[in-house]
Amino acid sequence: MLPELNVEWGRDRTMRGLTGKVALVAGAAPGNIGGATAIRLAEEGMLVVAADLNQAAAQTVVDEITAAGGTAVARGFDITDEQSYQGLINFTVERFGGLHGLFNVAADLSPRNIGRDSDVTSVPLDVWQHTIDVTLTGYLYGLRHALPIMIKQGEGSIVNTMSSAVWLGETERVAYQAAKSGLIGLTRHTATLGGKHGVRTNLLSPGVILTGAALETTTAEFREQILATVRSPRLGRPEDLAAMVAFLFSDDAAYINGQSLLVDGGANFT
Repeated sequence: MLPELNVEWGRDRTMRGLTGKVALVAGAAPGNIGGATAIRLAEEGMLVVAADLNQAAAQTVVDEITAAGGTAVARGFDITDEQSYQGLINFTVERFGGLHGLFNVAADLSPRNIGRDSDVTSVPLDVWQHTIDVTLTGYLYGLRHALPIMIKQGEGSIVNTMSSAVWLGETERVAYQAAKSGLIGLTRHTATLGGKHGVRTNLLSPGVILTGAALETTTAEFREQILATVRSPRLGRPEDLAAMVAFLFSDDAAYINGQSLLVDGGANFT
């Protein structure tokens, strides 16, 4: 039995065309971009599936949403496993009756992975392959199985997550940069494939975002150094990206398709 939509939740929403629509956030951990986005989409009146490799973490996000009167459910999945991602999409459609917004934001930023992501001359091949599997091939799995559903519906919006590191050309994290760069072509291809059927696909490129993990692993001095490279008076927050996803899912963004959008506070190195 489907949960009832609480009409009071989201009464102050600002984006048009989201009420009662179904959103899937692939990578919805608390304190991060995905978790903040799941919360914002629920505030806008969407029915949300918050999915993560760590289902207990996704459940924390869902608990916050439901406590405030929103409608959401947690689901565990492995983005590197096509059957797992397909099962997640099928679950979403079966639970809420459709799929109108897909946000791909999952990434492995653990020390054992990105902490060993060095330069092109020395990156361990297991790190290279795993990063591609998560951040590029994993996103392809989502697109492969979500796009036909959205085309059949005649509407939908997909948002992938890149990184401003792509434009910077760092001297390390080569696997991360390569995987994220590949999303440019994958996103534009999908935008072309779905565009005439009412399905839009766009790409967000965050700058330095003060996620829970970032706050734990960086010093105040380092954050001040980064802030000096940004035209805005502060560094980014997960809620900044959440607001952009809500916009791109909404009818207000109906004529935005196939674009790579920088959300970095005007970082002057890009």
